Amino acid sequence: MNIFLKSALLLIVAAFIGECIEFLINMILARELGEEGLGLYMSILPTILFIVVIASLELPISISKFVAEKDVIFHRSMLMHALRFAIVSTVFFSAIALWLLPLIPVFDRYHPLVPWLFILLIPIISLSSVARGYFMGAQRMGKIALANFLRRAGQLVLLIVLFMATSFEAEVALLVALSTLIASEFLVLSFLFIAFLVQMRVLKKRPRAALSGSKVRKSLLEVSIPTTGLRIFHAATFAVKPFFIKETLVKAGMVDSLAMVQYGKMAGVAFTIGFFPAFIAHSLLIVLIPTVSEAYSKGNIEKLRSLLRKVMLVTASYGIPAVIVFYFFAEPLTSLFFENSPAIRYLQLLVPYFLFHFFVIPMQAYLIGLGLVKDAFLHALYSTVFSFVTMYFLGSMPTMQMDGIILGMNMGAVLLTLLHYVTICNKIGVTLFLTKK
Repeated sequence: MNIFLKSALLLIVAAFIGECIEFLINMILARELGEEGLGLYMSILPTILFIVVIASLELPISISKFVAEKDVIFHRSMLMHALRFAIVSTVFFSAIALWLLPLIPVFDRYHPLVPWLFILLIPIISLSSVARGYFMGAQRMGKIALANFLRRAGQLVLLIVLFMATSFEAEVALLVALSTLIASEFLVLSFLFIAFLVQMRVLKKRPRAALSGSKVRKSLLEVSIPTTGLRIFHAATFAVKPFFIKETLVKAGMVDSLAMVQYGKMAGVAFTIGFFPAFIAHSLLIVLIPTVSEAYSKGNIEKLRSLLRKVMLVTASYGIPAVIVFYFFAEPLTSLFFENSPAIRYLQLLVPYFLFHFFVIPMQAYLIGLGLVKDAFLHALYSTVFSFVTMYFLGSMPTMQMDGIILGMNMGAVLLTLLHYVTICNKIGVTLFLTKK
């Protein structure tokens, strides 16, 4: 078994365990926070993702690409410069967050300490990004797998202990839930950074060559800036989407509080179930970025073609059976969260959305490895604009409401998948049926 398959299998097994834990986490949150509280929790998660993207500057991707493409003698010098860069970025973004976050009206419905939790998240993510990028590029996927497991397991343990120990008012319960999320990220930082420092000592004893700080920053930013732009765009649209959907539903005649509850059930229940198999896609993404980068830098086009065929086959082999199960067993699956929930219908209607996203995630890694981040960004822009326009047009109809929202999401996912797939096929010289041109 080659290193790609070994790494992918390791991450998939660890991610499966993590997703099972995530499932339990969302069940606990649904029970402890209630319908409205779960809606508020799910609505603020995109904002957390946005902060994570800004704080990380996509250093895991740029560092992993650098490590995969360059000789090991350059690794220690590059990592030292990357660490200094991360510290400077942390100070800069923390200062901006201290000024900006308390002013954002989104936080008015949350506990006053919530913005401070998000500010604390910035240095945690920034520093762990350097270590994560190195272990990804060096194909030390065991460290990445364990870190991902610790994040979910840590949050689950904290939730169980805190909610069993005492009961909280609604606002404080939501603060506690968000605090466990931040604490689990700190646990990941502690593990990764200790392992990173040990590895830095090992690299210090080996032959090494120095690189200039400007050269390292230029090399990292050439990947980080466009990739961060892509992720910022995704995170921004993800952060806006809950409020956009709510306003669209209100325009269709739905009461404001009910609209938030409906979004909470779609995001907290249907998304939790539907994206459960995506741990396989995300595992493939982590392995694909350094693998594709290395193969492309060496001009090994045949390996890239073979890899794409394997990725499409693996995705189809788990994605199609998964969405069939979601469609026909929607009622017992959603009843794990709420009885007689409209999430049953949401899960069934979202089947195309989930299936096409299983393909999109590894294809994004392919585009990054091939140096086509600009294309990935343009594809995301076109599909998102198309999706939002369709969601607004259909979702604001009193006769469609959430059905129209979901239909618009499905069509956007199909368009994004096709754009990614055609671009990759053209780049590596295969037809749409994956045969050599």
